[in-house]
Amino acid sequence: QVQLVESGGGLVQAGGSLRVSCAASGSIFSIAAMGWYRQAPGRQREWVAVITSGGTTNYAHSVKGRFTISRDNAKNTVSLQMNSLKPEDTAVYYCHSAPSYVKWFGGHDYYWGQGTQVTVSS
Repeated sequence: QVQLVESGGGLVQAGGSLRVSCAASGSIFSIAAMGWYRQAPGRQREWVAVITSGGTTNYAHSVKGRFTISRDNAKNTVSLQMNSLKPEDTAVYYCHSAPSYVKWFGGHDYYWGQGTQVTVSS
């Protein structure tokens, strides 16, 4: 199995930056796609960014140009650099991994971290 632990997050003013990271352990070979979802109270969980084992990235339209996802294979981590943050970015951010790119977007299965809170003040 795979274990995912997020770090980072916090409180920042609009226009500021934060970086969240996710460390994976266990059966790392089973991970083909790894990235981030987020969920605010009363809102549907939405995907934010994903990176594949081959380095392909994809971003939700709402964060494209502001967020950057990256990986550190030596440390088995992925990070999300969040710039130009907006109040609507406020949410709990969850690390998610899956054995394929397509399965990653399913959202209901495979592996999830515990979540880290990101709060952006206006």
